[in-house]
Amino acid sequence: MALTNTQYASVMRTYDDLRSLNNRILDSRYEEIRNLSPKLEEIDNEVIELSVKAAKSKILSQSFSSANDLDKKLKELENQKRELLISLGKPADYLDEIYNCPKCHDTGFIGQKKCSCFKKFAIDLVYKDSNLKNIVKDENFNTFSFEWYDDTTIDPRFHKTARQNMKKVYESVTKFVSNFDKNFSNLLITGNTGVGKTFLTNCIAKELLDTSHSVIYLTAVEFFESFESEDFNKNKNNVVDTQYFLDADLLIIDDLGTENSNSYTNSRLFYIINERCIRKKPMIISANLDINQISERYSERVLSRLLSSYQILGLFGQDIRILKRNSH
Repeated sequence: MALTNTQYASVMRTYDDLRSLNNRILDSRYEEIRNLSPKLEEIDNEVIELSVKAAKSKILSQSFSSANDLDKKLKELENQKRELLISLGKPADYLDEIYNCPKCHDTGFIGQKKCSCFKKFAIDLVYKDSNLKNIVKDENFNTFSFEWYDDTTIDPRFHKTARQNMKKVYESVTKFVSNFDKNFSNLLITGNTGVGKTFLTNCIAKELLDTSHSVIYLTAVEFFESFESEDFNKNKNNVVDTQYFLDADLLIIDDLGTENSNSYTNSRLFYIINERCIRKKPMIISANLDINQISERYSERVLSRLLSSYQILGLFGQDIRILKRNSH
């Protein structure tokens, strides 16, 4: 399903605002250069005069050589303008048109096709504002602390303390972020309730949102309900376009295992995992289940994809929410 009319209008207003802002910046730059040198206005006046002549020559079907002469003079004037800017200590392209997206020139479309930046704005509008905007203010790498993880008791399964383990996990997730645009990888973060799985995914989301990546965060329940509303025409007032699950730079599914599992949810989970792997689009899944429980709950195809395509990070420790509550 496409964006609603209101959502579409909101995205297009974003482009209007971008163009208006960039035009104001360009106007202020022109004013700055005019104040520094009267030569700019002279060049601009010549460009206008020659442009009018060029337009007239086309209307009057004048000779090809005449048109070439005009084009040559226009290019000479453009070079003069660039040399002037450099002499004033400015970049040669200081007065060029300003675009946030060089592909669509901040229109949202390349011909009749939506630009990739349009998809990002749409994803941000539909998902980020509702699910991540407020969360990442408090839950990010700047507020992360190892103090909530015990460093005295060695867990026999992992052969290390909770804090030692978290330091290894932390190293893996920060590497995932720093290499996000270089290497394709996925994360499966497992562990009991309250050990920091969701906090970590929010830290990752914050870093990627800050670098202009599109991120969709959904709980497992929300994720499967989105497919049901689209496939079975449920909840008509809140149908979402699940195509965005494939388009987003990063898809996060939190608390896998809290949904009602059946053949339908299994098929939808495999579809997204498989498609995003094929497209080399990273994904993060967090679950309160260990690998054995995931094996029992989901199909062999899902388990196989997870084991072959995901880095599995297991967390353990005490429930941090309870620790924080008791510390006050």
